[in-house]
Amino acid sequence: MMPLLLMYLVMINFIGYTTMAQDKRKAQRKERRIPEKTLFFIAIIGGSFGVFNAMKVYRHKTKHKSFTVGIPLILFVQFFMVIFIFLGERT
Repeated sequence: MMPLLLMYLVMINFIGYTTMAQDKRKAQRKERRIPEKTLFFIAIIGGSFGVFNAMKVYRHKTKHKSFTVGIPLILFVQFFMVIFIFLGERT
């Protein structure tokens, strides 16, 4: 179970990071953007770390209160969920 969960988290966070980077490029080129609900969906299903890092690296969505509060909150909750899962597996 653990290796599968770890692989999933790595993949979904890579997707979250690259999706945010892609949205930033689209914004700069004035192209059609990736919907915010898609970015939040990726974060909620486990990609919050990737989305959060891309926000910081690309300075993207940092003026949106929903992102500056929502993404760290999701990340915080998911961090403790993962810790709980990993600790539960050890017993």
